Amino acid sequence: MNSKPIRQIILLGPTAVGKTNLSIGLAERLKTSIVSVDARQSYRYLDIGTAKVSVEQRKQIPHFNVDCLDPADSDSPFAFLERIQQWDAEHRQAHPNTPLIYVGGSTLYLSSLINGLDPMPKANPARVTQLKEQARTEGIEMLYEKLIRVDADYARKMDGLNPQRIIRALDVYFETGKPFSSFHSNKSARCPNDTLVFGLNRPRSSLHERIEKRVDHMMQQGLVDEVRGLLQKGYSLENQALQTVGYSEIISHLNGELSLEEAVEKIKTHTRRYAKRQETWFRKWPFIQWFYPEEQTELEILSLISKEIESKSN
Repeated sequence: MNSKPIRQIILLGPTAVGKTNLSIGLAERLKTSIVSVDARQSYRYLDIGTAKVSVEQRKQIPHFNVDCLDPADSDSPFAFLERIQQWDAEHRQAHPNTPLIYVGGSTLYLSSLINGLDPMPKANPARVTQLKEQARTEGIEMLYEKLIRVDADYARKMDGLNPQRIIRALDVYFETGKPFSSFHSNKSARCPNDTLVFGLNRPRSSLHERIEKRVDHMMQQGLVDEVRGLLQKGYSLENQALQTVGYSEIISHLNGELSLEEAVEKIKTHTRRYAKRQETWFRKWPFIQWFYPEEQTELEILSLISKEIESKSN
């Protein structure tokens, strides 16, 4: 029996596994709201490329951490925690006996939600400037290779070559002599008593097929026009929001560096690699209760999750 009531329900899994529909069904059962644990759905105008929940779905179930940032804004697990603490407090005041549902696959954000974050050292402005200049003159790939040598764990779970995160991680390493990943409290692999963590996964071949179909659907929905519109608004790869799979490849296409076919294939390849990194990260957490949509219907999974929540809440 838990010493605390269940306050958080987390539904995680690799990209394209089917978290969104299941989370909405669960929120309907529990009569509660959803918090997106996605590092890009928080940005306005990034709709198609992030597979963002639709306006209709948000009318059906209230969603937090969606469309709350401008693409020019920076974000981090620390900023994410600050936002959700406010939403969580407001929710608990209005619905003290109803847990919020947190849904997503962004590993750093999930880790901060489950295990918290250690105090982070301040940036060294002179070194950051130097690293930015190195990235400009020698390429971000060179800095990424350097990051792999000093902090492979952090480098391999990043969503693409994110210049801001690479530079921040290297600055922390040179400032402290410790890997950036060591400041994220993920080593204990312990889940708080007030939290239940459920995961969805599928066989690799099935997940890859879903990724292929999702990317094709994004292209049919108008991903190229969405990215073109962002560039016309003045956003660019200098902005953290666009340094992600889907957007960076289409920007390369619009810049004449890739054909559309090449860009689409790179999106699929990079998304598959991202899913693999997510799965590797989730294996560190033995407290995840896994469900498999290839073997169980959505109704069966919802019933099993509901029973587990009820048993832990009594």
